[in-house]
Amino acid sequence: MEIITISNWLNTTFSGFDHFILNLLHNFAILTGGYLNWLFRLISLFADKGIFLLLLSVFLMLFKKTRKVGICVFGAIGCGAIITNFILKDLVARPRPFMSEILEYKDWWKYAGSVLEDDFSFPSGHATAISAAMMSIFFFTKGNKKYLCILFIVLMGLSRNYLMVHYPTDVIGGIISGTLSAIIAFYITKLIFYVLNKNDNKFFDFIKNFDIVDFIKSKKKA
Repeated sequence: MEIITISNWLNTTFSGFDHFILNLLHNFAILTGGYLNWLFRLISLFADKGIFLLLLSVFLMLFKKTRKVGICVFGAIGCGAIITNFILKDLVARPRPFMSEILEYKDWWKYAGSVLEDDFSFPSGHATAISAAMMSIFFFTKGNKKYLCILFIVLMGLSRNYLMVHYPTDVIGGIISGTLSAIIAFYITKLIFYVLNKNDNKFFDFIKNFDIVDFIKSKKKA
């Protein structure tokens, strides 16, 4: 009797959906002659290991106006990494599309540039990281500009599917994981600044009011 694992359940339940999207993107790759492979690899690199996004969070923390969102982004990425990379990937243990029994996935993967990935597939770490970062920014941003965050998430998801290193359901799982992480980080950030505002001392004042621009200006005057 075959043991039903989470990986097998995903592959069986969502096989039609995953195949439809991946086939659509492969046909798009053929239609464009594979000339967009480099573009989707570039988009994918934006969230690789979360390094660029972590640097973005540190950059945002240097300015008083964006310190809250920077802390939230940093915390959300960390939370997403724990949920996705340290818990779900090994728990689900889903092989990548190009490593599956469906041989055409490997052919599509080769056509898209044969991007190598050596860990498990579900959920997408890239989708988790970009969703964690962008949804954090979304929560702290007012006006219509915040919807650009959704565009970044969509583009990242498409890039991972176009390159055939993830199933669409991996991307959806990553978006859910990243969004949940952003929600957790959002409320933790709110709590942090609540505590900072309730307590008055030099260290807390420094955290709240330090701004790299003002710091540089003061050094120039000195």
